[in-house]
Amino acid sequence: MKLSPQEKAEHRAIFRQLTPAKKLDHILTYYKIPLILLAFALIVLGDVCWRHFTKKETLLYAAYSNVAVGEELDRALTEDFIAYLGENPKKNQVQVYRELYLSSDPSTENHQYAYASRLKLLATIQAQEIDLVLMNQEAYDFLSGEGYLAELPPLLDSALAVRLEPLLTANTVILEDNSIELTLNEADAYEAVTEEAVNALTVNGLPLFQDAGFPGPVYLGVIGNTPRLPAVLEYLEYLLDA
Repeated sequence: MKLSPQEKAEHRAIFRQLTPAKKLDHILTYYKIPLILLAFALIVLGDVCWRHFTKKETLLYAAYSNVAVGEELDRALTEDFIAYLGENPKKNQVQVYRELYLSSDPSTENHQYAYASRLKLLATIQAQEIDLVLMNQEAYDFLSGEGYLAELPPLLDSALAVRLEPLLTANTVILEDNSIELTLNEADAYEAVTEEAVNALTVNGLPLFQDAGFPGPVYLGVIGNTPRLPAVLEYLEYLLDA
């Protein structure tokens, strides 16, 4: 019910005469729900503002597969690349999927981990949120065989192709096979139609990787459906210049 001006004045006078404790009790009794809604709105607004002002733009998505990358090299592969581009590291990032384990060997001790990594890989590829993979031979064989890696020469301009030519590496791509039939016991032996593709760089000899302590060859591949090809090519130039 709407109060008259006289009634409102009387209520204000009574409220002013209350002790601080009774004033607080009165406010909580009659204005609890509006206060809760106001507090909730302020929390949501604060969260939105915090996310807006702290969110970083992802310049590249990368993955480390079957390789242990130390802190110093990790910093060189992420933060130093952002500095190389002249971008603000507080507003930009290279997002890395670490400890991605890939294997085509079903008998491996880490079979469940490999299966989970494969699902994660497929999800990131479908979402176009992975551009580069740093990997060992086993992961390289898997990614190449599945056709996930882009053939590099068509992506490179002439100047960059000349600089990267000593690092270019070829591997097998499986065009079709009878793995399903073999699993269902409908075939006696594995058969596949394959081709060779130049789809990775052997990076061990680059200054950035020489002291990394990798036990074997390490490769860098580009995921075939990357939507950030200009940034990928800048990254390859950075690796040469670092």
